[in-house]
Parts: sequence; structure tokens; C-alpha cells
Amino acid sequence: MHRTSVIRRSVLAAAAVALAATGCTAQAVGAAGDSAAGGPSSASPSSPAASASPSSGASAAGGAGPTGSAPAPAASGEVLMAEGTETEQVRELQARLRQLGHFHRSPTAFYGSMTAKAVSAFQEKQGLTATGEVDGATWESLTAASRTPTAGELRPPTTNELDKPDARCMTGRVLCISKESRTLAWMIDGKVVSAMDVRFGSENTPTREGTFKVDRKEREWKSTLYHTSMPYSMFFSGGQAVHYSADFKARGYNGGSHGCVNVRDMDRLASVFGQVKVGDKVVVHW
Repeated sequence: MHRTSVIRRSVLAAAAVALAATGCTAQAVGAAGDSAAGGPSSASPSSPAASASPSSGASAAGGAGPTGSAPAPAASGEVLMAEGTETEQVRELQARLRQLGHFHRSPTAFYGSMTAKAVSAFQEKQGLTATGEVDGATWESLTAASRTPTAGELRPPTTNELDKPDARCMTGRVLCISKESRTLAWMIDGKVVSAMDVRFGSENTPTREGTFKVDRKEREWKSTLYHTSMPYSMFFSGGQAVHYSADFKARGYNGGSHGCVNVRDMDRLASVFGQVKVGDKVVVHW
């Protein structure tokens, strides 16, 4: 991820104005696409794959025990997985590759071109023939170089990868919101309890950065400025709030808010909404 230039941030900061009324909603910001987010915007990162998994009953926010399952023994050159394969073994493959820094998205259980490139990179590093397909030798090398993925690694809480928390997020109860990784982490005493993808305001209506407090919560709210629904709103800076956005879920990063922090995972946000208290800290940072 590339940091926004100092000049651009200065312009955005100067453009930020306090909203007199509460509420913000989505607005188009051009064809930015979901590629910048690291995955399709309309798909939930925790959607189960078509086939059953030993970890299907585990929490999507993470789990401690081993959950992956190795494929049946195969000859060294026999192809186990290749482009077009969609199984839970592919999910484990992607999670293991991600541990080693070759795969940079949430596991999907579908073996596409990105997975093939990641496999090729791993094979080259291990001195294997870079076919982009997983044969017995490649799988054996991968399992030796990585560990069995946890439930949280198999089904991460976000499409976007969490970055290192800001120092202000390491104590107390905090909604830690990163503009760089485009994620929100609900943290208590330095530990991530839950995390989710977020979207911010456009250049004309930027989301303000700084340290704030949740000053009120509204389970159901309609913007008084734009007359759109804002479920699970947690207001922290005038009219700016963390809230669920149906537009974000539908269009991803092709749109933007009028300053609010949009969330596309309603169930995850609803859970966090129930835990957050008025007065809890909110940190919005790069």
C-alpha cells in the first residue's frame, strides 16, 4: 500500500469542515475498483466455500486450534490443485502461502490466476519447477515450510490486511481506524477483538483524522442531510460516524461517503455495536 503524499493530506485536512447536522452517505468517486482493496467488494470475506470444512463451525474472527486438512497422499508429480480447482484444500493452500508472504488476499478456496502466481513464486524460491500447479512435491515442501492454519487464517475477518495498530490504540477500549489499510479494528487493551473493511469520505468531504470519543450510538438512523439509512451508527466527530453502508457492500471502493466511516459487513458491525460504549475512544489514522 502506498501512503498518500504529504501535500494531498494537507489539502484533505484543509477541506475538512464540521458538519452542522448529523449524517453522511455514499457518493460516487469514480472507477477506483476493488483491486485496490485486495478483493471483490460484494463478497463477504467470511463466506463459506461450497464444500464443507473442518473449521466451518469456528469463529470467523479467529480461532486457536489447527483446522486444515492435508490432501490424500499422492505421487510426487501428481497434480493435486490447479487453476479452476475450488476446495477447502485450496483455502488451506492460500492460507499457508499467505503465511509465507506469497499470497496477499483472504483465502477464497478458489484457485485462480493469483493463486497460480503465488504458487509459482513459492516453487521458484524452493528450487522447484515453477508450474503454478500444486503437485505432491510442492505440497510437501509447502507444509514443511508453514504451519497448519488457524480458523482465523482460513477465514480472516477482513479482505484488507490489518496494519500495525497506531500507538494510541494500544490501551483501553478503542475503535482503531486505519486509512492506509482501510480497516477498522475493535481493540481492548491492545488486542484485536474484531476487524472489518471500511471506506472513507471523498476528497471533498474527507473523514477527519485524530483521536475522538464515541459520543452517541444509534441502532437505526437516517441522515438528516442526505436522507439515507445509517444502521448501527456510532458518532465520534460531529456528523461523522462509523455505520453500515449498503452502498459499500454493493459497489465497494467505487464509491465513498460524505465523511463517515462505512462498513460493509453488517453482522460483524452489529456485534461490535453491541460491545462499544459511549465514551470509548476512536482513533482515525494513516
